[in-house]
Amino acid sequence: MYQKNKRMSQITVVAKIVAKEEKRDFVKAELLQLVQASVLEEGCITYNLHQDNDDANVFLVYENWKSAEALDLHSASEHFVAFVKATDGAFDTFVINKMTAI
Repeated sequence: MYQKNKRMSQITVVAKIVAKEEKRDFVKAELLQLVQASVLEEGCITYNLHQDNDDANVFLVYENWKSAEALDLHSASEHFVAFVKATDGAFDTFVINKMTAI
């Protein structure tokens, strides 16, 4: 989907999260709370959470932000900081890719 002139400043984030098996339900609950708060942020365009059909420990978050500044505000938000603190040590893997459409 191409949107003339809007895509240049827009930032997409794709985060792949692999929860530790014993922490899966906890991580899922925390991610759901994070989504609820994040979609209300002014700079948030989309914030989608997915769980893998074959491996329930794998989550993918797909986010679109109006700008890098909006993403920076999100990263410093109370709910994001609380998520990071609450889930410390609950992941086997947490990879974040920040991307720009070309």
